Amino acid sequence: MPHRHGTRLGTSASIRLRAAALPAPRLTRLAACLLGTATLTLPAWSQDQAAASAAADKSLDTVVVTGIRASLESALNAKRQDKGIVDVIKAEDIAKFPDTNLAESLQRVPGVVIDRDAGEGRNITVRGLGADFTRVRINGIEALATTGGTDSSGGANRSRGFDFNVFAAELFNTITVRKSSSAEVDEGSLGATVDLQAARPFDFNKRVVTGSVKGRYNDLSRKTDPRMAFLLSDVFLDKKLGVLVSGAYSKRRLYEEGFSSVRWDNGASSGGWCSPQGVTPSNPATTATTCGPAAQNVPRLPASQAATDAYNAASSANNFHPRLPRYGRLTHDQDRLGLTGSIQFRPTDRTLLTFDMLYSKLDATRQEDFLEAISFSRTASQGGKPQTSVVEAQYAPNGALQYGVFNGVDIRSESRYDELSTTFRQPSLTLEQDITDHLRLNAKIGRADSKFRNPVQTTVTLDALNVNGYTLDFRNDDRLPVIKYPFDPAQANGAMQIVGVPQVSSGTQPTTVANTTTSEIRIRPQGANNRNDIAHLDLAWEVIPDRLTLKAGYDYKKYAFDTYEFRRVNQNDTVFSAAAGAGVLTSMLTGFGRGLNLPSGTPTSWVIPDLNAIAAAYDIYCNCIKSGPAGGPGDFTLSSTTNGNARGNNRAVVERDRGGFVQADFEGRLAGLKVQGNVGVRYVVTEQEATGYLATGGGTEVVIGQKYKDWLPALNVSANLTKDLIARFAAAKVMARPQLGNLNPGGTISTTGTLSITTGNPYLKPFRAKTFDGSLEWYFGRNAFIGVGVFQKNIDTYIQSLRTNAPYNQTGLPLSLLPSNFTGEEVFQLTTPINTPGGKLRGIELNYQQPFTFLPSWGKNFGTVLNYTYVKSKITYLVSPTSSATITDDLLNMSPKSWNATLYYDDNTFSARVSASKRSSFLTRVPGQNNNDVEGKNATLNVDASISYKVNDRLTITLEGVNLTNEANDQFISRARNSPVVYHVTGREYLLGASYKF
Repeated sequence: MPHRHGTRLGTSASIRLRAAALPAPRLTRLAACLLGTATLTLPAWSQDQAAASAAADKSLDTVVVTGIRASLESALNAKRQDKGIVDVIKAEDIAKFPDTNLAESLQRVPGVVIDRDAGEGRNITVRGLGADFTRVRINGIEALATTGGTDSSGGANRSRGFDFNVFAAELFNTITVRKSSSAEVDEGSLGATVDLQAARPFDFNKRVVTGSVKGRYNDLSRKTDPRMAFLLSDVFLDKKLGVLVSGAYSKRRLYEEGFSSVRWDNGASSGGWCSPQGVTPSNPATTATTCGPAAQNVPRLPASQAATDAYNAASSANNFHPRLPRYGRLTHDQDRLGLTGSIQFRPTDRTLLTFDMLYSKLDATRQEDFLEAISFSRTASQGGKPQTSVVEAQYAPNGALQYGVFNGVDIRSESRYDELSTTFRQPSLTLEQDITDHLRLNAKIGRADSKFRNPVQTTVTLDALNVNGYTLDFRNDDRLPVIKYPFDPAQANGAMQIVGVPQVSSGTQPTTVANTTTSEIRIRPQGANNRNDIAHLDLAWEVIPDRLTLKAGYDYKKYAFDTYEFRRVNQNDTVFSAAAGAGVLTSMLTGFGRGLNLPSGTPTSWVIPDLNAIAAAYDIYCNCIKSGPAGGPGDFTLSSTTNGNARGNNRAVVERDRGGFVQADFEGRLAGLKVQGNVGVRYVVTEQEATGYLATGGGTEVVIGQKYKDWLPALNVSANLTKDLIARFAAAKVMARPQLGNLNPGGTISTTGTLSITTGNPYLKPFRAKTFDGSLEWYFGRNAFIGVGVFQKNIDTYIQSLRTNAPYNQTGLPLSLLPSNFTGEEVFQLTTPINTPGGKLRGIELNYQQPFTFLPSWGKNFGTVLNYTYVKSKITYLVSPTSSATITDDLLNMSPKSWNATLYYDDNTFSARVSASKRSSFLTRVPGQNNNDVEGKNATLNVDASISYKVNDRLTITLEGVNLTNEANDQFISRARNSPVVYHVTGREYLLGASYKF
């Protein structure tokens, strides 16, 4: 018999009658409670059975909840009804997601932890598997949104990880994290599939108009910024046509301040230190009295036992020092705009057409100002360590520098300015057609298009060469050292100046000063494009009503990625001295360190380059030669594929994925128990075409393709051991495609900063794994739940980037690829990716959720949500491409322990919650760089809180606090030393606002 659209095929008449018997007001509340559930948390054609069942259960209870308790209850119902293993987050109300950032909401999900950029959640890790292993779908369309971050947070995203900070949280009303696989869900994930769902007009089925306005205050930057959102939805033509638009805008201005080191290295690195007189020098160019060539006039320390002892200690391969010790301020300015639109048309009870459109624009600027010592990471040809003398040095037993005084140190004030934007567009069209009472067709086409642009990335420097008496003191604080300079860094027209390359009137114009690092102007515009075109078709045939449904479908995806970068033809980035009459080229940074509790003696002001003044004086954006010869200090011409330093970031990948699936959904009774689930298999063919550029011929394009096939069976089954006790089991074969950068058939050579050579591997096979999940869930009361889940992932193939250090003249590459001042003896870091065996990952999740309705009086309005996750992995890593040695260590980005705790109060008028999220330390690189075993991030504990007061049915006042402990981004290198790489804070944020329903 004909049925209303959305009702599951074959739903029993008794259930439909019970749902229909509910009074209209309760149906309205039920719709609000289940807002967004239908399209995300349940199989597309079985949604109304869950809704009807929930409605029938709720009809027995006259209590209607709203706010925090309503969102928790709705999410828990969705989790209970799903055939797979999922977790769900719901908006408390229209356009009111529980956090200001989607990633920060996701960290409340058991097994999910986040990584931050500029204090805001950017990427997620699910059950120990990082962003590259997690797929994200928006309104059912696979999407990839990327933006640019600081270098320490990964820089510009040119990989498969999804940047959640592109989107305003108000645009979505449901997030579903699918932890188990099923054949009908697209391949590509080892960790989870995350579904983001925006609101649609038939979610409300009536006119809805709402808006909110907030002010955000950051206590470090002391700035107040706006945040606002709106939603308009209505239905027409006897509820056959619905239209919805929503939008959100926010501005965010903040400081990020702290200490960083750009890694640590040992005493023998970069050619070693300048030895005192009487000790045989390690650098052949050193004279009897000078460090390096006499022309540099950098004196060696006089002979003494103290000088020799300090030199020997500092030269030990077991003792480590920071490579670029520096204090810095990063000034972030972000504007985020998001818009959604949805049109739904139901011409008949059997047909539903839905058109969704999502638009997001993230515009940002970032200025990074550092006061740093650059000698400790540089070679003799760059005026580095071989020109630096160790006056005094103290080391901890683990080899970490505690206190040091140095002569011949190059000091730099560096300013980098970035303009960044990400534009995301996603149109999609969905058809849901009931062909008969028992046969349904679903079809979907869509495109997710993300464009990242970084048109301005410019770095300028002031320098003071070979100063004596530089002091670095970690004795009282291993994260925030006292750094003392032998001059006043805040003195205008003082020691810090533009050190240019002398301009000659005859002969060959040099591009550098021998054995010296002069001031630099770096210009590096870049960008990246991601486009996903998808088409999906499936049929669902209900063979036995309420018992067995067969599904079959086909998916086509074309994913296109490309990235580009330009740099100066002058690959040393040097400049001439400023022309006479150029004016003042410096500015001043003041008030540094308010949120850091800095040690006494730390500079809080210093001279910085004035980028605008320097850009005007040198005309740096002319893309031309301003003075001197081509490729010289006065050449500001940009190049890309012909540029050895930029070449590696000019590449592209095109993937065509064709897949099909068959799946059986079943429900019934076995041994007296209610059993439901699905079983099926997905077959997918991946065709990849990778484009890159080789160094030969000044940049030769190379295109390499490969093709591979995967059979991916999946099983999900659950059994109601009692009415409220559910046992679940899932097993599947899964795959995730290689990181985009690793597929590059070309390579890049970096001859500034860290000397490195990076090549890709277009023949990489995907990550492949077998996954097993089990859980026991007890729903022991309304909105009350205890669950325990266990999981194991047998990772059969893994991809690792191997790194080794070797002199350039041993790489087989021609010297012509190096700047003229290089000899070929410089040690480069060589990196290449390969497939490795992988290993096992195991874990357990514990969940507890309960309203305290058992308490008397107002205590019954309290409740809590708690979860804890433990993950353990054993991954085999190769040490270097020239050795068969291996080490076994944790999976990258995996925190072995994480927990979340929320305590809330909600009486339908006043509500409040405080939430804490703890993530234990995790690794980001194995083996570590610069003679270190590992690199990673230390544990974090983030605390947020919110309060809302419902003045009436229309007006609600809210107060929120984010990052209330001012948690630091604490990155480390070396397990034994835990040496600081980054220690930055971004301040606490407070939001005060109101929402109104018209």
